[in-house]
Amino acid sequence: MTQMSGGSDSFSGDVWRIYEFGTPDVMTLERMEVPPLEANEAVVRVHAAGVGPWDGWIRSGNSALPQPLPLILGSDISGQIVAVGDGVDHLQVGDQVYGVTNKRFCGGYAQYAVANAAMLDKKPPSIDHVTAASLPVIAVTAWQAMFDQAGLVEGQTVLIHGAAGNVGAFAVQLAKRFGLNSFCTSSGEDIGRVRSLGAGHVIDYSGARFEDEVQDLDAVIDFVGGETQTRSFNVLKRGGTLISAVSKPDETLAQEHGVMAKFFLVDVSTKSLGRISALVRNNELRTNVGVTLPFERARDAHLMLEGQLPRPKGKIVLSVEPT
Repeated sequence: MTQMSGGSDSFSGDVWRIYEFGTPDVMTLERMEVPPLEANEAVVRVHAAGVGPWDGWIRSGNSALPQPLPLILGSDISGQIVAVGDGVDHLQVGDQVYGVTNKRFCGGYAQYAVANAAMLDKKPPSIDHVTAASLPVIAVTAWQAMFDQAGLVEGQTVLIHGAAGNVGAFAVQLAKRFGLNSFCTSSGEDIGRVRSLGAGHVIDYSGARFEDEVQDLDAVIDFVGGETQTRSFNVLKRGGTLISAVSKPDETLAQEHGVMAKFFLVDVSTKSLGRISALVRNNELRTNVGVTLPFERARDAHLMLEGQLPRPKGKIVLSVEPT
């Protein structure tokens, strides 16, 4: 393991940990030593940690992935590399990085986080750590839904559900950037913002049924789920595609309509982050941090996720002070 110049053999810092699944009350702030690094891992001195709905699912025991306890919550991070393990050749001590901790999406609410180096990229210098920590999961999810999963190409038509949400807002911008004809659903109060992101046509779901507005689409990108997802089969052309980042679509309905329907989990990697980094460097993505909270208020961030405190529009980010 390569250590920070002048550093000791180990690091210790505060973390937000859970020993049981439940409400935000199960979250405890405690001091922990960083465990020895394994191959292809890095220690990141975290400057900011993003908070997303998946953090709440993990905390409450509703994760789609196995989550052995105890665990440290959080996955989106931005900070500085202070140590690297064997096999890490694309990053070095001192690099400013952002990305995701690991495939279990845990370990990020920490002053020092252990991360899979293959899920980190160098932070674009044009953005600060708070902005960078808001990006990884949601921006990569939008890209992968549109291009890796749906396979959309310039000139095709796509319906984006939840276009004003954190993931949807990036999907709208990507559709504009890569020449797709986009139709987007949002509430009436968000129509102006969705249009400003580059949406081709915005449908107020509270005042109109999207099935009456669009037909014969190449793809539907679903960030809403439920009845909205079910109704979406009716607007796809035969051979079209429905991609959901929320829930598994009904395979029987997919067969009846002659379409491909798929649920996917985001796969964050240095390569996938690199695409986002390039867009950020070229000022081709607008970010939206809704609120920045001190690290010590992570429990309040989860109360916002639960709706027990007012939830801002935009990403919730924790600002992590040095030990």
